[in-house]
Amino acid sequence: MATDYPNQGGEEELEALLEKQYRELLRRRAELERLKREREAEEIRRAEILRRILTPEARERLANLKLVRPEFARLVEDQLIALAVQGRLRTPITDEELKELLAELYERTRRDYRISIREK
Repeated sequence: MATDYPNQGGEEELEALLEKQYRELLRRRAELERLKREREAEEIRRAEILRRILTPEARERLANLKLVRPEFARLVEDQLIALAVQGRLRTPITDEELKELLAELYERTRRDYRISIREK
């Protein structure tokens, strides 16, 4: 006596769904790997440009700044790279010139916080 189970088609649907989810997972993983390689390549290009436009002392100063204020260091790097790409930068930039640039950028981006206490 053969009986048809209603779940036989359900197993095939489940397998198809699992296969679809697996393919989607593989696609996402490949996309993440591609993005990771692109980011790494971009960082290598940035480092190469900075190596060409900064003296070793200036690179060391920028590396130290990156440890303390990574966002500010990234801003400085972005500006230096943009100027270098545009050809508006006299290279190599010395440590003294970088210090002057850092002071100027710091003044422009600095926020003053004032706390005032008023008595009632």
